[in-house]
Amino acid sequence: MPEDQRDPAPAPSTVPEGLELRHLRAFIAVAEELNFGRAAARLFVSQSSLSRLIAALERMLGCVLVHRTTHHVALTLAGQALLEQAPAILRDLEQLVMRTRSIGGELAARIARLGEPFATLTYADTEALRDAAERHYAQLPIAAGIEFRPVNARGVPALVATPPEATARWVLLLHGGAYVNGSAYGFRSMASALAEVTRGEVITPDYRLAPEYTYPAAVEDAESAFAWLLDRGVAPDDVLLVGDTSGAGLALCMLLRAKAAASPLPGRCVFFTPYVDIGTAAPERLPAEPANCATRAGAAFGVARYLGGHPVTDPVLNPLDCDLAGLPQMLIQAAAGDEGLPDAERLARHARACGVDARLEVYPVAAQSFQLYWSFLPQAADALRQVATFASP
Repeated sequence: MPEDQRDPAPAPSTVPEGLELRHLRAFIAVAEELNFGRAAARLFVSQSSLSRLIAALERMLGCVLVHRTTHHVALTLAGQALLEQAPAILRDLEQLVMRTRSIGGELAARIARLGEPFATLTYADTEALRDAAERHYAQLPIAAGIEFRPVNARGVPALVATPPEATARWVLLLHGGAYVNGSAYGFRSMASALAEVTRGEVITPDYRLAPEYTYPAAVEDAESAFAWLLDRGVAPDDVLLVGDTSGAGLALCMLLRAKAAASPLPGRCVFFTPYVDIGTAAPERLPAEPANCATRAGAAFGVARYLGGHPVTDPVLNPLDCDLAGLPQMLIQAAAGDEGLPDAERLARHARACGVDARLEVYPVAAQSFQLYWSFLPQAADALRQVATFASP
């Protein structure tokens, strides 16, 4: 049979090599919302990024999926066909990835490797612990497109993370470290992730650390950072206060001092695996041999150095034992396998008893500060998406 009379060869049935889950997520969001603005907000990306993802998917598939004009978005027949199966396929793929990772223990092993430098350190090993913490944070990525600049927040050095197309929202991020280690520079990964999902600017103050500076140095620096935002005309309700572990305790101390002084309060607050039970945890005397820094008993040594003899009975240092009425809405996130879970549970119960709108989310992970691992831990990415939803009622 002559070559030109043969049936044409069947088209390849393989999936385009460039097709990624993000393309399907983008298409599903646009197809379900039929609005690029809402779809972009749902995925925490810019509208221009979303348009590029849809255009890339259409090029890979070789057909138009979405008709879009300035005021109207509609699916083509091809788009409707893709929407019929794409959500189920995406759910199956995501569940498969999570199940595989869980069975293989890859993620837990990766987190364990990141924590190895802390295995022999205590909060008495001040400089070694600070160096180990900064090396740990340096291994965590920065979200794409986030820019940083240093600022002087009423005398407190700080870093501001700015996302593309930033909104009027601001995040005040207080890092953890039992008041002894951690820095704004080290927490750039977390700041960038928060900037990306909330689409707001994030300020992380380099508050003074113990044992060089004791209470109330750290909380005064946090207050200065908040006052700097207000000086710039930022409305208090547009500020989301985020505290990680001991940074959550610092945030609550700041809120209670502001309440007592009848000063403005941030609009909402988020606490990551909060370390707030200072009254119970901090020893009256520093032990001769402090426990490992990765434990709550070990962190208590750092807290005691921060207090520097200040009475642990001070109400503003004990949010679990004082009246929280009038404080902002709270989102509390904790790890099911973390020994600090009881702090989170007690804080949620006590806040609700005081009339505060407090939501507790417990994630099936063991790592303290698991939100730090947003770049590879699915539960951490989920947690940050919940933060974004909470920040945008």
